[in-house]
Amino acid sequence: MIRSALASVLCPLGLVACSRPVTSTAPVPDGAVSETTVANPPQRADSEADQEKRPHERYTHNDVLTRLRNDDSVIPEAPPVHAIHTMYNREAIVPPMCYTRTEGQHNPCYVCHQDRIKGRPNVMNDGELQQAYSFSEVATQNQWRNLFEDRTKRVAQISDADILAWIAQDNYSELAPRLREVAFEGYIPDLNNLQLAADAFDSEGFARDGSGWVAFNYKPMPSTFWPTNGATDDVMIRLPAAFRTTVTGEYSREVYRANLALVEANIKGFATISVRDLDERVVGEDLNGDRRLGTIQLIKQTEKYVGAARTVLRQPFLYPQDTEFLHSVRYIGVDAAGNVFVPPRMKELRYMRKRWAVSEPQLYEAYMQEHDAKDVGQLPGYIDRGQYGFDNEMGWVVAGFIENRNGRLRVNTFEENFFCMGCHTSLGSTIDSTFSFARKVDGAAGWGYINLRGMPDAPNLGERRGEIATYLERAGGGGEFRSNPEMVARWFTNGVVDQAKVAAAKDVYELVTPSRERALRLNKAYRVLVEDQDFLYGRDATVTPPANVYDVVDNENAPTLPQERTFSWDIRLDWSPRVD
Repeated sequence: MIRSALASVLCPLGLVACSRPVTSTAPVPDGAVSETTVANPPQRADSEADQEKRPHERYTHNDVLTRLRNDDSVIPEAPPVHAIHTMYNREAIVPPMCYTRTEGQHNPCYVCHQDRIKGRPNVMNDGELQQAYSFSEVATQNQWRNLFEDRTKRVAQISDADILAWIAQDNYSELAPRLREVAFEGYIPDLNNLQLAADAFDSEGFARDGSGWVAFNYKPMPSTFWPTNGATDDVMIRLPAAFRTTVTGEYSREVYRANLALVEANIKGFATISVRDLDERVVGEDLNGDRRLGTIQLIKQTEKYVGAARTVLRQPFLYPQDTEFLHSVRYIGVDAAGNVFVPPRMKELRYMRKRWAVSEPQLYEAYMQEHDAKDVGQLPGYIDRGQYGFDNEMGWVVAGFIENRNGRLRVNTFEENFFCMGCHTSLGSTIDSTFSFARKVDGAAGWGYINLRGMPDAPNLGERRGEIATYLERAGGGGEFRSNPEMVARWFTNGVVDQAKVAAAKDVYELVTPSRERALRLNKAYRVLVEDQDFLYGRDATVTPPANVYDVVDNENAPTLPQERTFSWDIRLDWSPRVD
């Protein structure tokens, strides 16, 4: 990666989530004994005894779990050794869905693994991972053992009333005060009333508290964030201060709206972008090229930003430095009539900030080093920025919060945060390490809180059939695990997608939201995970083990996909009206 040489230097100092062993001299807590400790070991000279202690073997991920189950603090207690030694899964960046059986014909893999699209800085070129399993020796064993747990009995012990009361509780509002109380150095949530979901924003998506966060309406990625597979969510963007102010430094909503549109055009590669009525006289720029300043609905000049950001270099398919994203992952809200909505309780709150501007040549080098590291079998590693999160070495710092056993949001542990890094670093389908913004409803219509009602099943750019209809056919099921019997019953006939029925669905909401019964079961399944606090074994809200998942993968002999079952795919969507 970009700073791999620096990482190797810092690794022994405990500053990097590195791949090689770290020697630690941290004290061992009283009574901590590993499974490999020998009873009454023979006495040795002090130097030999010190070497025999091996503190990192005396404190494991099991000790981390024990503390999590008994700790109500907002920042989990750090282990007394470098956290790399407490990791259960050194390949935690390989997500559970990568262990799905493709059986030589089903392909849910294409939405992540893609070769470069011309002009984009993402040159990961991992499209071959659609065809074959290519795991490191460590990753061939599926470490996501929560997938294989049957939670039927525990789910049955939770009443509908109890789970509905649980998801209706606000666990967001107290997070910021608790973090400030302990002088937390990382991101402290500064968007008021986010627990209220859409009510925290106005009709254009601007946060009502003036924090600068802006919600946008986007199509969830297939299929992890479809509500039918366990969660609702929302995403907000915030551009740095210069993009929100005039050349003289005053805040201007018109300038901010213009720059948001320009960033969208840049990320999507558009030459024009629509806006709600925008006053060029306030912005001070002729944005539609008619040589006069007036009120416009279409921006044609997308080569530079405006206001105090007018001197910021525009880099195609890259966000400006200090762009931020906030992403809440929530339970499935459902009312008595079965209507699905975004409830107050959050499972997770995720945060990304583009802390450094990274040029296209630097990104190219980063991707090439990522390729080389995988080729020689190195385990993944990232720079640990402490309470700020992990540095993906492509400009972004990634951090997050997750529920503790009592349902209060807390800071991610080292391994829980490590889990996030693969998808935001080394996938070929992303644009500047991100997913959702490229999938925003285009232009003016896409500003506002996420709303799947009325949203068409838009196809991906370059394709004609709706994205969801296409995914169901290619994946051979209702999700990455090729399971979800409710989706199969709704949209498949004799194992084949009923394309006419899918096409007749009125919107994305109808296609990907669960029944009330399923929503409650998935909520209860995740409540069990919260009780156990064993997210390092997986955080998928499964009730029974998915049938189409490997526990061990044989890279050489597992059935792989033929060339005709692999697909080129663009994460962006074609929101233009369909005429066929």
